[in-house]
Amino acid sequence: MTFRTRAELEAGLETIRAAPADAGTLELIVRRPHVDEREVLETGDLDEAVGLVGDSWSARGSSSTPDGGPNPDAQLNIMSARVIALIAPDPARRPLAGDQLYLDLDLSKQNLPPGTRLGIGDAVIEVTAKPHTGCKKFSARFGLDALRFVNSPAGRELNLRGVNARVARGGTVRRGDIVEKV
Repeated sequence: MTFRTRAELEAGLETIRAAPADAGTLELIVRRPHVDEREVLETGDLDEAVGLVGDSWSARGSSSTPDGGPNPDAQLNIMSARVIALIAPDPARRPLAGDQLYLDLDLSKQNLPPGTRLGIGDAVIEVTAKPHTGCKKFSARFGLDALRFVNSPAGRELNLRGVNARVARGGTVRRGDIVEKV
């Protein structure tokens, strides 16, 4: 597998920075029914208790919670559709990033600080303060340069690896839905 080089990734920063700030679109919905499994959906249901219905988040434990249960601040993983398109030119590989929602929206810290609410379809989600960073799996799937790119100082400021969120109001979301700050 050939991965994008750091230079190729850096060349795409202006396209990423040009993402809409206040209203964008939901480009991709991915459910993870089991570890390393992906289902691309046209429509998904977001629920306050379980996140994306049918996703394995609610069944997974977390070392960051006192009881070892799922971390509510990481109920949803969100990534920029522009970033994943740059990292994975083949659309079939994009779900491998492991996020549930891929938005064409500026996910930077400045634009979406923790507490920002986004309306998508019938649902409302809230960005949390829990950092979302690249890991060994991300590096294995997209290359070490991609991991270094998303975790670089600019990558962290722009939240190139994405943001974490929780469902504030459940509802149905559809690919192509408008995503707006509320």
